[in-house]
Amino acid sequence: MLIHKTPMRETCGTLTEYWYAATLSKSLKQSKPLSVVIMDTRIVIWRKRDGTAVALRDRCAHRNVILSKGEINIKEDCIKCPYHGWEFDQNGECVNVPSEGESGKAFNNRSVETFPVIEQEGLIWIWMGSDKQPDPEKKPFNMPFYNTEKWGTYYMVTDFDNDVTSLAENFMDVPHTVFVHKGWFRSRSRKQVDATVERTENSVLVTYHQENDAIGFTDRILNPKKLPLMHTDNFYMPNNTRVDYLWRKDKHSEPDRGFVITSTCTPVSDLRSRVFTCISYKLGMLNYMAPLWLPWYTRQVINQDVDIMANQGQSFREAPPKFKSTQADTLHLFIESLRDYEASGQTLKKPSQRTREISFWI
Repeated sequence: MLIHKTPMRETCGTLTEYWYAATLSKSLKQSKPLSVVIMDTRIVIWRKRDGTAVALRDRCAHRNVILSKGEINIKEDCIKCPYHGWEFDQNGECVNVPSEGESGKAFNNRSVETFPVIEQEGLIWIWMGSDKQPDPEKKPFNMPFYNTEKWGTYYMVTDFDNDVTSLAENFMDVPHTVFVHKGWFRSRSRKQVDATVERTENSVLVTYHQENDAIGFTDRILNPKKLPLMHTDNFYMPNNTRVDYLWRKDKHSEPDRGFVITSTCTPVSDLRSRVFTCISYKLGMLNYMAPLWLPWYTRQVINQDVDIMANQGQSFREAPPKFKSTQADTLHLFIESLRDYEASGQTLKKPSQRTREISFWI
């Protein structure tokens, strides 16, 4: 007898009640179904004749074959199972059972689960909640400066062997950069860094008081006016991070130059995640040259995080996390408190608003 573990979707509390990025819009073709996995749940996505994206459970109601290995009936806007030809429409209803002849045209009690879909800013998002009417207060995360004048943007998609919480912490963690990204992003300077860490009921903001910071080669190439660097890191529930490096006169002025790294982390399983990273950049006259080198550079940096996150993920597979923390880990503790609260189904004590001043060395 087959033994299956309980799917993540059934064990992660109210973390299901959010939108999760499933794929890039450009990856979903008109006539080819695409299979994705979110929270141990296999989902098939396809486009109807009008281009609208549809998402169903990727599992035929008949003999549980993977539907995405079948084909799209473009004329009827249905997906056809590759095993016995059963067809399901956008509502998950079985509309054709070939073995039943003409009488097999309507089988409402043989449906498959559907998922709400939103296509926004080059991403296709899926609502994973049990209620098929998504919470109107919760929207897919907006990518900063997407299609904004004077800014360029591109996406990177990366698979990590680790959980969403660890990834969000890693993307906002400064101390690791002088070791994991040595020579690429930062090098050890033995300088003190002062920062303010603020937690709200659904976010964490880190403001660094380090206007003379230099990021890799960027200070020489990207900041010819020698403007102060405004560096902030944000975490937004349940799985989004935004890292801003902006050169400007003050926090109220328009950035002269800068880049923003926004990542939305989709949980595939407990220790497997797919991250959609939107890189937004404003480099003045260098904007037109950025596609020649910036994607390559950011891929090298992210691959270094892939390796260290796989290292940590392997440790988690061998034994549960048991951390010892310092001031520099305050953002980790704040992020964990927010996600743990949701993962418990909101049964733990709700994290309160809190601000902490910290110092650490890099």
